[in-house]
Amino acid sequence: MTKLENDTFIRALLRQPVDYTPVWMMRQAGRYLPEYNQTRARAGNFLSLCKNPDFATEVTLQPLARFSLDAAILFSDILTIPDAMGLGLYFADGEGPRFERPLREEWEIRSLIVPDPDTHLRYVTDAVRQIRKALNNQVPLIGFSGSPFTLACYMVEGAGSSEFRQIKTMLYARPDLLHHILGVTAQAVTAYLNAQIEAGAQAVMIFDSWGGALSHAAYQEFSLRYMNQILDGLKREHDGNRIPNILFTKGGGLWLESIMASGCDAIGLDWTIDIGEARRRTQDKVALQGNLDPAVLFSSPEVIAAEAGKILASYGHGHGHVFNLGHGISQFTPPENALALIEAVHAQSVHYHTDGKG
Repeated sequence: MTKLENDTFIRALLRQPVDYTPVWMMRQAGRYLPEYNQTRARAGNFLSLCKNPDFATEVTLQPLARFSLDAAILFSDILTIPDAMGLGLYFADGEGPRFERPLREEWEIRSLIVPDPDTHLRYVTDAVRQIRKALNNQVPLIGFSGSPFTLACYMVEGAGSSEFRQIKTMLYARPDLLHHILGVTAQAVTAYLNAQIEAGAQAVMIFDSWGGALSHAAYQEFSLRYMNQILDGLKREHDGNRIPNILFTKGGGLWLESIMASGCDAIGLDWTIDIGEARRRTQDKVALQGNLDPAVLFSSPEVIAAEAGKILASYGHGHGHVFNLGHGISQFTPPENALALIEAVHAQSVHYHTDGKG
């Protein structure tokens, strides 16, 4: 059993007593840091950065060298699984991720297979092992994956989308094909996350970035259903330690009760829902992660501290809160403003854990 020097993040996810509210930031290793941009330039491109465990380790650790964060998150990309399925991932300058072979034909969809994470995604598990060693048990390491529906959006559309025309056409016209994609992808995500856990990830997060684009009924059938399947197959303990999990549906505030019923340990929240209301609706049965609007970090340290304070006050006294942004940090964020946020959360949150009301 491995003992962490700082296990505040893990204890918060498990709703155990903590001395302060832990904080990390989605996309905390990214383009807002000049040292990240320097490493990326040395790697040559984004995919080379992801697929080289040495580079992935280096950029994972960069924000921890700057900030007193309570967790590290594996540097990777959510599209590693469809890439391993043979869809041909590439990144066009200024256009984001694209696939050379998006899923449009039935024979292509029926031919999908679950990639072996120990073979096709070995560079990820190697990075996890290397990062764990480099962290030296200072803070926990988070592993992650995209949700089946979010991955399917890219796999069918071939790129990011604002209308989701291709996948929504399939959803309503040929739901059997979409269910096949989602079923295979759910198996792949389960195997992938379990491989990350076996390699050393101490918590895992599922990013359902596009689930909020669905109708109420479609969300239940095409997104949450498959995340439930993943949770059913996920390792909950490894090496004598509990491995907590987080489900994050951007735009998912309408469905908190359904998400909670999945059996997840924590729900990630975007900035469109009040965290105090989310806590009341979930009745302290799950931890909550979130949920500052990332745009707040474009303001001043004083405003950042005030806005962070509003979220801490809304959550209130007690445990089970991991402070985070409501989505990824922007590449245009001044690093000193990220520091202001982390310091504000650590300083202001002590009050909510040490005054006898926790």
